[in-house]
Amino acid sequence: MKKRVLGYVMGAAVAGLAALSLASCGGDKDVFHIYAWNDEFQGFFNKYLTDENKDLAVDKKVTASVYHLDGKEVKWTIVPSDDGAYQESLDQALENNEKAKKSEKVDMFLAEADYILKYTNSTATKDVTKIGVTDFSSIYSYTKEAASDKNGVVKGVSFQCCPAGVIYRRSIAEAVLGVSTPEEVQARINTWEKFDAVAAQMKASNYLMTASYAETYRAFSNNTSVPWVDANNKLQFDSKIEAWMEQADLYNTNGYTLTAGIWDDECTAEMFANGKAFCYFGPAWYYNFCMGNAQDPVKGCNGDWGLVQGPDAYFWGGTWMLAATGGDDDALVAKTMNAFINDYDLCYNLVKEESQFSNNQKANKAYAQTGEGNAFLGGQNDTQLYLELAKNIKFQNQTIYDQYCNEGLQNAYGEYLKGAVTKDQALANFKEYIKTKCPTVVVA
Repeated sequence: MKKRVLGYVMGAAVAGLAALSLASCGGDKDVFHIYAWNDEFQGFFNKYLTDENKDLAVDKKVTASVYHLDGKEVKWTIVPSDDGAYQESLDQALENNEKAKKSEKVDMFLAEADYILKYTNSTATKDVTKIGVTDFSSIYSYTKEAASDKNGVVKGVSFQCCPAGVIYRRSIAEAVLGVSTPEEVQARINTWEKFDAVAAQMKASNYLMTASYAETYRAFSNNTSVPWVDANNKLQFDSKIEAWMEQADLYNTNGYTLTAGIWDDECTAEMFANGKAFCYFGPAWYYNFCMGNAQDPVKGCNGDWGLVQGPDAYFWGGTWMLAATGGDDDALVAKTMNAFINDYDLCYNLVKEESQFSNNQKANKAYAQTGEGNAFLGGQNDTQLYLELAKNIKFQNQTIYDQYCNEGLQNAYGEYLKGAVTKDQALANFKEYIKTKCPTVVVA
């Protein structure tokens, strides 16, 4: 989940300024230190939880906002997640955490579904029930399961639930299919066979079904029957992964999609009003943070979108807060975790003000019952749909290698679709990538 791409630069800058502030004060300052890969959660944390905000002049030129929680300064270290960079930086920090200086100790860090098991099943994380996080009655059960080790010890919580669907253009649906409401569109694409048939219709009318060959990937990968790596640590391809490759090949050959990656400018440019792409795949965070072009006040098409489940129920991503072994701010870690799952008003505001789907079932249901619609989705109440989609989420067949496998395959297969390499060479390149990034995995 490479979400909030534009936040990387900003987040890294904030982290750098925080480091400068520590240096300018002299000595080793005790801070509440949080590790993350972008600034999404940082923004919610600052807005809804911190108790103080001061402007700090650095070198008399740059001004940074310094936030506090219960009087203690909060320090953020933001490292982009691309190609596993976040994991690698975090691993190094956690390895030295017990002996690190106060200003460098990691107290809490964020993780996502593709690699969370790596941390929950290690000594790098704490049992959060022992630091004051004990009420899980309002959260979605899969988020607790994902944050627990193999013995059921809970190591953290997620602030969001991420059921995902198909985000489609109403005007394109009307032009090609003669229908535009979510109910009508869902009936047209509720199986992959129907989805492929609609793709052919889109092409015949000079539209694209999707703007990226990888657009549908998560709907396939999230429904696998076997994990990427088996019990003997051998790499394996599930039939769903093979089905995605076949579809990507078909869509590329027939001109139903582009050879752009899901984060490439060529793909996101199709979100503008003059774009030709019928749909994108994703959860609430995707259109809130990754579809800025669609919401551009001049070139966008805000309100011309709808949300449906699509051919398969799936989820994508999520942000879990984990307690780092060696950290010395357990009280603040517990306060943060409890607030983002059990503070009803905070969670309700995440839904109402931030268009999130929170990890508090009561808050989500209450907002859904207000009937308020999402302006981006033409007034559709997406929270009501997410309540239904969330019932189908299954956290299954996950491994600690999933980020490398999922991103590595998409990147390698994309080179084949662009004509840079043969299919066999693309798969060979993928396997070499796994050998390099995951040396303990047996690759045939």
